[in-house]
Amino acid sequence: MPFLVPFLLRTLAWRVILADQGVVVSALKTVGLLGENGRLLSTGWAILAGLVYNYLAFMTLPIYVSLDKIEPSLLEAANDLYATPWTAFRKVTLPMSMPGIISGTLLTFIPAAGDYVNVELLGNRNWTMMGNVIQSKFLVIIDYPAAAAISFTLMAIIVTVVVIYVRRVGTEELLT
Repeated sequence: MPFLVPFLLRTLAWRVILADQGVVVSALKTVGLLGENGRLLSTGWAILAGLVYNYLAFMTLPIYVSLDKIEPSLLEAANDLYATPWTAFRKVTLPMSMPGIISGTLLTFIPAAGDYVNVELLGNRNWTMMGNVIQSKFLVIIDYPAAAAISFTLMAIIVTVVVIYVRRVGTEELLT
């Protein structure tokens, strides 16, 4: 519950922010980026904004922790060896922050794969995600075998993607 309630409140806040009479839509219409009949709520952009906002902390916090562990003397050494800022980033910062990038990607991908709240509250019936299909099979259609099969398939795909991703990036110690 401590995780679910703020998640729902953030999603409902996006619903208010992106409403047809909301501040964002009015500003975009004034600037001319959105037509007179344009809207943001019940579009793919609203769903994307909700997903990014709700899962942004899951990506940024692991990256911040891994970047915070990098010794500044390593970047100074790269500069002393005449590395350009881009080369120092590519050769020092990026490889040393890879555990945070991997953790953030996994922490974001796994819950977002089964998310149905953002599509339900910010989208419309034309937009579906796997979580919405599973929720519909369980609660609306009452087709438990199909819902369980889809859930198991989604879980198997997630586990397969995670194992391949972790092995490909070279951090097998995350699997143990």
